[in-house]
Amino acid sequence: MKRIRNSYVGVDQGDVALFSDFEENGQMWTGDGPRERRKLVKFRSRYRVPPAVHVSLSLWDMDSGPNIRSEVVAEEITNLGFQLVFRTWGDSRVARVRMSWMAIGELAYADDWVIAD
Repeated sequence: MKRIRNSYVGVDQGDVALFSDFEENGQMWTGDGPRERRKLVKFRSRYRVPPAVHVSLSLWDMDSGPNIRSEVVAEEITNLGFQLVFRTWGDSRVARVRMSWMAIGELAYADDWVIAD
């Protein structure tokens, strides 16, 4: 559980078109086996500590023939941003993906002390 110690809570969110491989016969559409796409997302404001980040699919355009497999995650979360990650494998054919995200965390408080070494 992430505990927030002050009343300055920041909520940031977005919707990112991650790829459209159908148009250019890209690897997600024509490839086979493990495949991955990443995109760096930067927060609009700096969080005091890394926030909780939730990701989901907002558009998922898949071929109806093969199995449909995917994983969507946020990785490398810092107080400045994170990596938005989509993975698929096997014979899955993915034409397009758009992902939504939301970050909730503690913002800097005016009374925070910064102690230098």
